[in-house]
Amino acid sequence: MSLYEVSKLKLDNGIEIFYRHAGPANAPVLLLLHGFPSSSHQFRNLIPLLSTRYRLIAPDLPGYGFTNIPNDLHYKYTFANLTNTIDAFLAGLAITQFAMYIFDYGAPVGLRLALKHPEAVTAIITQNGNAYEEGFG
Repeated sequence: MSLYEVSKLKLDNGIEIFYRHAGPANAPVLLLLHGFPSSSHQFRNLIPLLSTRYRLIAPDLPGYGFTNIPNDLHYKYTFANLTNTIDAFLAGLAITQFAMYIFDYGAPVGLRLALKHPEAVTAIITQNGNAYEEGFG
């Protein structure tokens, strides 16, 4: 039996977000945003530990892991674009409220999400996350 599931969600613009997930569908959501140069694989041991109490969602940010970006999209890897992509990913999963664990490179993405949707964020857990004006946008 797997400790988590892996899936892909195709966004309207053709981006396929790979993500690891576990936990009850009706549990509070904890979004796990990985650091550089990692992927959702970073959370492979954490997910099983928390999955009895939380719905864990760990996407691979564009440019990392198994997330696919169509070449003809000419995607610009800015924190603003990464944030918009993860925002669309959350909308695609119909997630409207979540806590987030932000680490390193995932911090500016998570903080921008919090600024964009403050009503959606229930908590922010940060580890080695940079909080500086450029990261906020």
